[in-house]
Amino acid sequence: MSENFINDVADVLKDKTLFCTKEVLTSNEAARYLGISKSYLYKLTMRQQIPHYKPMGKMCYFNRVELEQWLQTNRCATGGELNQQAQTFCMRGGAR
Repeated sequence: MSENFINDVADVLKDKTLFCTKEVLTSNEAARYLGISKSYLYKLTMRQQIPHYKPMGKMCYFNRVELEQWLQTNRCATGGELNQQAQTFCMRGGAR
């Protein structure tokens, strides 16, 4: 095995362990956790669209649990759920 491959595997294991155990993430860690670029994370913080903390007024920190909750906002219904809603709507006589 090449040294690069071993280093890549070690980095992945470190990330997985870090994200499972660490509650507060830095900007770099949060961007990697979310799978987005650091610049996009910065845009989200500037627009106040993602929960974050600035304890000293400059560096941003993120609560991992809050990031998970944020990721699960604006859920999209499945086709089956939409069909069920449509059937229920029609059985009630539609809009009155």
